[in-house]
Amino acid sequence: MNFVRSDFPPGFLFAAATSSYQIEGHGSGGAGPTHWDSFAATPGNVVRAENGQRACDHYHRWEEDLDLMQAMGLDAYRFSTSWARVLPEGRGAINPQGLDFYDRLVDGLLARNLKPMVTLYHWELPAALADLGGWRNPDVAHWMADFATIIMTRIGDRVFSAAPINEPWCVAWLSHFMGQQAPGLRDIRATAHAMHHVLTAHGRCIQAMRALGMKNLGAVCNFELAHPADPSPDAAVKARLYDGIYNRFFVGGLFKGTYPEEVMEGLSPHMPKGWENDFDLIRSPIDWFGINYYTCKRIAPAPEAWPGFSEVEGPLPKTQMGWEIYPDGLEQILTWLQRDYTGALPLYVTESGMANADTPQRPDTARIDYLDAHLAAARRAVAQGVPLKGYTFWSLMDNYEWALGYEKRFGLVHVDFETLTRTPKASYHALREALAR
Repeated sequence: MNFVRSDFPPGFLFAAATSSYQIEGHGSGGAGPTHWDSFAATPGNVVRAENGQRACDHYHRWEEDLDLMQAMGLDAYRFSTSWARVLPEGRGAINPQGLDFYDRLVDGLLARNLKPMVTLYHWELPAALADLGGWRNPDVAHWMADFATIIMTRIGDRVFSAAPINEPWCVAWLSHFMGQQAPGLRDIRATAHAMHHVLTAHGRCIQAMRALGMKNLGAVCNFELAHPADPSPDAAVKARLYDGIYNRFFVGGLFKGTYPEEVMEGLSPHMPKGWENDFDLIRSPIDWFGINYYTCKRIAPAPEAWPGFSEVEGPLPKTQMGWEIYPDGLEQILTWLQRDYTGALPLYVTESGMANADTPQRPDTARIDYLDAHLAAARRAVAQGVPLKGYTFWSLMDNYEWALGYEKRFGLVHVDFETLTRTPKASYHALREALAR
């Protein structure tokens, strides 16, 4: 790795990230069913119909996993809580085993001098709430705020930071318009409601955590640079629309209290009643903002109904996901956000990494190169005045990659999904050496 700690500002945090359903083993500890269990059980939705019932069995092996992070020299760990593990029906009766697990996890992190960075929700809605409409139902914001109060009453006094929702675009658009993740809908009205309600839920959770006296609260969105697939004016218009849906819709709501006009041309007839009155809630003040960045996209016009665009394969080298490797995009996203939306607000890269077809016998040198290039892009953004305060690697270990099952490996640590043996990869060792310098 071509960096040392002193290349970044004093106090800069290096972290690794995971999410609950992807690693914990949802079949353990009294967790209730989620809409991901239903989605995975539906033929054709997930590779080999794989699910997160065992995953990496982090629920039982968390101490080993925390030891790996400590040995790597990380400063923090970004993890998510499982709503259905704490509240098996989404509301009502609390599962004490769930609260106890997160209590042990936070104490274990602090004992290893790792800062706990918590995300309340990483895509796994309790099935009982999905039955009530899930993200289409405006009450989801209240249900989630109640969950925030319960879990943070237990651990909120000891966490370093907290954010309500990981990647609103995935929660709303990918899952309700494209149908590629739970609940697997392709419905524009459901999409419009979900895109708005994910932000009202964010606001209510921020307010609920503030009421507990918590500080250092933020939001986490994912971003992609949208390039026109060709020089035509139509391609430029469609790339701008893609950018509006993917990038500007959510930061526009969070920081400006508006949604992009070109996006609302398609969504406004389907929006929930009174949506225009919710921006004071959505704009509840936050203390930091997180950026998940992986790739860029090439967008072309498509002869179909709104939004009328398609993704076209680009020329750059690809990851195992087929995503172009474009480190310059991270620098561009960071500088754009600071200039147009976040100003002096502290920023964190909350996810950065690549899927790679590596094995314990095949070093993941491609991942080393990927992270090296993206860390260099982050340093260039810092040099331009971006108040970047930390960088988080996705992911600590190979895990359940949602609709792609266990095929795609993002981990710094290899997991044998038969034996669950953990084996640090070359990228793990390279980062450990760089962080120790």
